Amino acid sequence: MSQRLERSGLRLINPVVDIINYVMLEMGQPMHAFDLARIGSGAKGDICVRYARESEKLLLLNGEELALQKDMLVIADDNKPLALAGIMGGCESGVTEATTDIFLESAYFSPAVISGKSFKLGFTSDSAHRFERGVDFSITRSAIERATALIQDICGGSVGSVAEIRHQLPERIAVMVRPGRVTKILGIELGIKQISACFRRLQFSYSVTEDIFYVVPPASRFDLVIEEDFIEEIARVYGYDLIPAQLSRAPVRMLAEPETKASPIKRLHQILISRDYQEVINYTFVDAQWESDLSENNDPIRLKNPIASHMDVMRSNLFGGLINNLQFNLNRKQSRVRIFEIGSCFRREGTEGQEAEYLAALCSGSVYPEQWNMPSRNIDFYDVKMDVESLFWPRSLEFEPTIHPALHPGKSARILLNGKSVGWIGELHPRWQEKYHLSQSAVLFELLAEALATELLPRMRSLSKFPPVRRDIAVVVENNVSVANLLAAMNIEKDRSVSEISLFDLYSGEKLAQGKKSLAFRVLLQDSEKTLTDQEIEQSVQRLINALERKFGATLRS
Repeated sequence: MSQRLERSGLRLINPVVDIINYVMLEMGQPMHAFDLARIGSGAKGDICVRYARESEKLLLLNGEELALQKDMLVIADDNKPLALAGIMGGCESGVTEATTDIFLESAYFSPAVISGKSFKLGFTSDSAHRFERGVDFSITRSAIERATALIQDICGGSVGSVAEIRHQLPERIAVMVRPGRVTKILGIELGIKQISACFRRLQFSYSVTEDIFYVVPPASRFDLVIEEDFIEEIARVYGYDLIPAQLSRAPVRMLAEPETKASPIKRLHQILISRDYQEVINYTFVDAQWESDLSENNDPIRLKNPIASHMDVMRSNLFGGLINNLQFNLNRKQSRVRIFEIGSCFRREGTEGQEAEYLAALCSGSVYPEQWNMPSRNIDFYDVKMDVESLFWPRSLEFEPTIHPALHPGKSARILLNGKSVGWIGELHPRWQEKYHLSQSAVLFELLAEALATELLPRMRSLSKFPPVRRDIAVVVENNVSVANLLAAMNIEKDRSVSEISLFDLYSGEKLAQGKKSLAFRVLLQDSEKTLTDQEIEQSVQRLINALERKFGATLRS
């Protein structure tokens, strides 16, 4: 026995402890031996299993004095704890060379009670290793009888009575195993006889009803819970090498993808980078003051546990992070900044928060890098407007003057696509430029990413063999009449021969009455089937002029 223990890696202590360790290796049941004379009031003392009480301590066999916690299970007498249940015995009640009376303990402890205690304490034991994984609760009595017999054979002595206490033991519920499911998972078809042979070799108790197996897992197998666990056992006993390797057969079908739906992120990156922008990535949680200043959002979505005091709310737009990036660059003498960010914003809708993805950009400094062959010029609203239009091309946008908390009141606009608002563009408000200590202003825009995710479906049309005809219309209107409204009115009234209408000149000065401006439009006319006559051209142009006169009171400029 001593040789076998040493070859198993266990050190020899004394005959009683060695016998207990031998039975543990032989049957898988951990046990503990107490010096009966050191339990309670000697031979008449009682022991029990309970949770530790507050302020109790226990000196373990490894020499460590442990301050017991309330969730630790202990074996105790009527005075004090004797052992840490399922893990290690106590030094004060341990068996020594002077021990004459022995109390043997063989128990089953639930893995849920023992699991994690060794890691928390910083040491482990052979008992804890087994109890954490589950031991066979049906051999507790057999193990103590085996140990008792070995102690009598080797050490002699007489045997007392066995005290047995039963509590709620794990239930071994029959698990349904279907041959059809076995075939589906293993990929081979096994008959009732083959599956039965596997269960018999495993010594599993089972019954068969209507070709379905109901298998009761043995008390030693806590890893067998669901049907797939038993199918794995069938594969192991049947032989993995007998299961042929087969290529999977699964139909692969391409999903329909709408032609008008694009994946915009990569395309937007390419467009903006080609236009000299650089991408930045900022935190989605920002300073509450940014939300108040740049969004007039005094009730943002707050974080319960912010990582910093100045990052305590969720952002509702991307402007704050971009302005902070500009400030960082200007403080390091980088005056030309062109950056963009694609990220999520969060807005409160009633009692719930709504998340949406946006694209925003900021431009500041000169239009082009410093160079010798062209004069330096600071970027303006129309430079950035051109970048916005490139993102939506070939779709056309409308820009409507409006007011935004972060933007200059006279240099900002709402961006409209098919009459719906999709974003903002404008110069940074001078108030925020001063507050955030920016040495130069900036132009910003923000777009709803969803609006950028759709594209126009290409349509084929034949090219005209006939040359286009150009006519210019110069009209005088009030200063408050926008070019967009004039173009919209003409596009509604134009006939099929008009192919393009665009503004090419704006004039306001001494030759016009106060409060008036002159706008000149280029009108291209072309027919795909014939050459237009002078009469047809004049009728088409007059129709446009009539629309401007009727809706805006426009007059032709002489």
